[in-house]
Amino acid sequence: MHYKPIESYGLIGDLNTVALVGLDASIDFMCFPRFDSPTIFAALLDYRKGGSFRLTPLMRGARQKQLYVPDSNILLTRFMAEQGMVEISDFMPITELGHAHDLVRRAKTIRGEVRYRMVCDPRFNYARAGHRVEKKKHEVIFISDGEDKTVLRLRSEVPLRVENGAAIAEFTLRSGQCAAFVLEDAHRRGGSPSAGADYVSESFKQTMNFWQRWVQKSQYHGHWRQMVNRSALTLKLLTSAQYGSAVAAPTFGLPEELGGVRNWDYRYTWIRDASFTLYALMRLGYMEEATAFMRWLEARCNELEPGMPLRVMYGIDGRHKLDETVLHHFEGYKKSSPVRIGNGAYNQLQLDIYGELMDSVYIYNKYGQPIDYDLWQQLTRLIDWVCDHWRRPDEGIWEVRGGPQKFLSSRVMCWVAVDRGIRLAQKRSFPAPLGRWLEIRDEIYRSVYEEFWDPKLKSFVQYKGAKAVDASALLMPLVKFIGPNDPRWRSTLQVIQERLVEDSLVYRYNILEGADTGFPGREGTFSACSFWNVECIARSGDVKLARFYFEKTLGYASNLGLYSEELGLNGSQLGNFPQAFTHLGLISAAYYLDRVLDASL
Repeated sequence: MHYKPIESYGLIGDLNTVALVGLDASIDFMCFPRFDSPTIFAALLDYRKGGSFRLTPLMRGARQKQLYVPDSNILLTRFMAEQGMVEISDFMPITELGHAHDLVRRAKTIRGEVRYRMVCDPRFNYARAGHRVEKKKHEVIFISDGEDKTVLRLRSEVPLRVENGAAIAEFTLRSGQCAAFVLEDAHRRGGSPSAGADYVSESFKQTMNFWQRWVQKSQYHGHWRQMVNRSALTLKLLTSAQYGSAVAAPTFGLPEELGGVRNWDYRYTWIRDASFTLYALMRLGYMEEATAFMRWLEARCNELEPGMPLRVMYGIDGRHKLDETVLHHFEGYKKSSPVRIGNGAYNQLQLDIYGELMDSVYIYNKYGQPIDYDLWQQLTRLIDWVCDHWRRPDEGIWEVRGGPQKFLSSRVMCWVAVDRGIRLAQKRSFPAPLGRWLEIRDEIYRSVYEEFWDPKLKSFVQYKGAKAVDASALLMPLVKFIGPNDPRWRSTLQVIQERLVEDSLVYRYNILEGADTGFPGREGTFSACSFWNVECIARSGDVKLARFYFEKTLGYASNLGLYSEELGLNGSQLGNFPQAFTHLGLISAAYYLDRVLDASL
């Protein structure tokens, strides 16, 4: 089988980049040295050209299982067969020395005597650049061609040989014996601690301690602690220690439909997704991450020219240009092409981002730290911009490429932006044109009821004049635009259940009813919307049904508790993986369900 199911991968990382480790212990995706750097392993997108790092016990008929060391991002892959038992440990060290960009792989025979084969076969710059190899005692150095001159060093006490640009090792381990491999940046200054005899065991302990101490800071102790903690650990893996920003997902090119063309690059910081992530982490008590993101956000605001809006997304370092190109030489996951890098949506107008942003700033000011006057001045400019442009058509929350529309979700979130600005100004006595803001807020509110309500359908519709409903409407009661028991909302929720919900799973929209995305084909159910639906049902008072839907939706996670963007007809994960949006939706739904369940006791 050339391509494994997306859900068969585990995630490891060091808050700079991540690697995806398959159930067969093959690392098939990794960008280096950052989330948005070119890949060094991309067999997930082209099994022949992409490159991989395989560490395989040669065991016939082995059963495989993956699990994380409890409350950590250290991944264990186990192989069990008649010959014995094997455990592969994978992690990226986070030690007292900081984030070293190392990848550590350790093979251990638990029982029996097992033969292993290791193949480290990097392909640099999205497999567009060649490389040369230098072999030294206990190490192999890979030197890429081209301008970036990436240099990787593979260390091991196991004898290594070089074949066709790859490092290969074959060895046998008896019960209790271990062999380790460390892939690292050969340019690192000050020498490499990985040369030390105890580096692997010590970095394992320090990395485990780092993650377990971090999890212990969580203030969540509810019914679904294990799933919430895994979601929090995943969101943390998607944040940048250097910049404080967060990527929407660490991968690119994974399809929303097998064989389809909706294959995007999510390795960037969306204002929307990052704001939701900030909110989720604050709910759990992680204020350090919230503060780091606020600093990143303030820097983006300070870059704005007068009268200019925020961009939809930025590079993790804040860069603005994210030009979209196609990797024509990659066949794509299960031949789903084109494989895109960069994201052309960075130039889109998406008015909803200001609502998500201002809601998170408002909550941060309330539960984190009071924002300062300089940031307030920048936010005032953004709210004034929203007041001037809220009626414009845009590409909306789903970044459609079928042309701009006047979307319901954009209109609602513009209301949120102005509303939270008013609340902040009043709470902190900040100077603000409150008279104008109050007038605009009321005007937007009336617009939603008068222009987006379909009396025949008895529902709010996707965009002005549409007959289709959109799951983004589920945010309306969550952001307190409308009461969860308002008759119009209850009717809208019922229409969403009828048209967009299958069992507990929710589609973003229904293309057959006129939702134009600009691309052919269908897509799966959108997992974040499934969790929004749970929270909306709970807020409407049907806690029993909400909990039932929540538990069912949890059952669609991977064996490690991870979610991609969507679920296919057969329940398989689709889209980039893992997806921050889904995990923060899970946290929000669990948090609210716990509140209402505890209140009923």
